[in-house]
Amino acid sequence: MKKLTLAFIAALLVVSCARDKSYEETLQEQILVSYDTPVRPGYEGRNPYWNKFAKKFMYAPAFDFKAVEGAKTYRYTVKESVEDSTAKSWTFVAEAPNLALTPIWRDIAIGDVELKVEALDKDGKVIDVAGLRKFYRDSPFTPPYHNAVRDYRESALLALICIHNMEPIQNWKKGPQPDMSYNLNTYPAKIVSSTISAEVLLSRLCPELKEDALKIAENAAQFLIDQSLPEGAPLAFFPPTYYGDLITSAIARNKGKTMTMEALTAATAFLDLYDATGKQEYFDRAMKITDTYASLQAEDGSFPIKMDFKTGVPVNDVKAMLHPMLEYLQRLEQQYGITTYNDMFTKAEAWMKNGALKSFDMTGQFEDSRIVGLEPYENLTNCTAAPYATFLLEKSLTTEEDLADAKDLINFCEDQFVYWASPEKKYGVQLHHTPHVVEQYRYRMPIDHSACNVANAWLSLYEETGDEIAFMKAKALIDNITIMQDINTGMIPTYWTNFLVAENWTNCTLLSVQTLLRMAEITGQAGNDELR
Repeated sequence: MKKLTLAFIAALLVVSCARDKSYEETLQEQILVSYDTPVRPGYEGRNPYWNKFAKKFMYAPAFDFKAVEGAKTYRYTVKESVEDSTAKSWTFVAEAPNLALTPIWRDIAIGDVELKVEALDKDGKVIDVAGLRKFYRDSPFTPPYHNAVRDYRESALLALICIHNMEPIQNWKKGPQPDMSYNLNTYPAKIVSSTISAEVLLSRLCPELKEDALKIAENAAQFLIDQSLPEGAPLAFFPPTYYGDLITSAIARNKGKTMTMEALTAATAFLDLYDATGKQEYFDRAMKITDTYASLQAEDGSFPIKMDFKTGVPVNDVKAMLHPMLEYLQRLEQQYGITTYNDMFTKAEAWMKNGALKSFDMTGQFEDSRIVGLEPYENLTNCTAAPYATFLLEKSLTTEEDLADAKDLINFCEDQFVYWASPEKKYGVQLHHTPHVVEQYRYRMPIDHSACNVANAWLSLYEETGDEIAFMKAKALIDNITIMQDINTGMIPTYWTNFLVAENWTNCTLLSVQTLLRMAEITGQAGNDELR
């Protein structure tokens, strides 16, 4: 793992405080130049135009506007979306209607704008309109941002202890039954598995709580085992995605169904518990889940996104995004030396490259959201793109092609989901806390898990290449975790927004904790006091 040099820590301090003007100007120019290049534009031919449903852009966009017969050139005009004569506009002429707005991008004011591309004849007269589009021209990364208000490691420990002390978590000490007053236990494969992994992590970091933490983890694990399907079933040893009748578990489309990739969260939790206790039964349980996955993989490397829990029959034609599978199988090889599933890994990796990456359709895969009947690109998310980028950067051998693809995925995440400044207010109050990352197109809520997805991708890019701007972007998001964290209880809220009762999803908090600990390691525990 790449450690921060003293020179770079000093440079960060310069950027955060009384900076040398030439350094600041050079840095900001480098940042602004990066936004001139569009993210995987369709005119390159590598993938279709993916931004049909996009509402905002940080990188100069290009749209799928078709050529007009008889047109010689095209006039691009971007105008502020205001209803009076003060509206500013920016224009340029190009030879095609589907090119990036690079020539005027840095001049366009932050805010809502309208784009019109007009087809011109040889005399420069308008003969048709090639395309219209409204969008939000978003704020670029403009440091400095607020620094961490608590040491990263301390922040992580406080959040873990907060989870541990929750009554529904303490309830696991009584036995292998969930306390459904924590209604998110209705998603056992995700939430109960994350509880196990969180308690295992706490047992390692806080010896005083080890006995209690492992008791909670083992009882939670027994619940998952009790709820899992038996040997011989099509989805043998898979725990359920849905349990009970709470939240979206009660919806008809989810009854008796399961999200295919979520059993991997349980397999990961069983491996964590094996590492902590040395009990072979947990390792064996993870391997049995893995064997079931091997039996489900199609010849092209794909898996269905959702299946009938009892029969294993896919409920639709949608395919799962396979970054969780790639990360999990990578762990099996790197940590345990298991190469049995190399064929499954190779096929899954090829499917992601030839399918998801080639189409650039980084679609959402959420158990509480509709996944059927969506158009391509209708519900893009960082939750596919950022972890996939991290996987590409953390392979045992990252090729130049992998690196280029990872950078594209990270830029896509920043372009579509990161907000360095919030445009929304309610009652004159900023609605969302920035910087933040929204989860998906169909749920534009700033989520701590999403901030961590993107921050971790930037950290991996920094470790692979030494890209200091990538580190600075990651730091801005991670520092905001410590700011959002409740100063007394240590709870890290899942939703970074005002006017909403604070709530924490265990899986989200776990990723925040892991990200804080990663940042502590990279910085050599250089937290608030050293980087201010």
